[in-house]
Amino acid sequence: MASVIHYTIATEAEKHDDFRRVLWTGKNTQLVIMTIPPGGEIGAEVHEDIDQILTFVSGTGEARISGSKRAVAQGDLVVVPAGTKHNFVNTGPNPLVLYTVYGPPEHADGAVHRTKEEADEAEESGKDEPPTS
Repeated sequence: MASVIHYTIATEAEKHDDFRRVLWTGKNTQLVIMTIPPGGEIGAEVHEDIDQILTFVSGTGEARISGSKRAVAQGDLVVVPAGTKHNFVNTGPNPLVLYTVYGPPEHADGAVHRTKEEADEAEESGKDEPPTS
């Protein structure tokens, strides 16, 4: 029987201000925490075969999904079905902190990207591939 894995997301967010940090990777899902700096964004993207659920821990931002825009803040949850174009932009003066669950995993197990630029480079170079199997 597997042991229980427990995170206090607000505490994890306070400990790390990385753009993206993979906290846990399972066979079918992955838990990732993200910190988007003021004026920053995740970047427009589409995950063709991956569903994504994002929950906002602190800060304020804007969800841009399939051409629609909606404000997001602490306590909000947004579902992005596979194949949906999306972006999340920090519109406030403080970091926009969120955690997201990908199904199946999207990133390399244990990946830590300090900045969006570092994350983009890892993806483009093939160094941020999810586990296979």
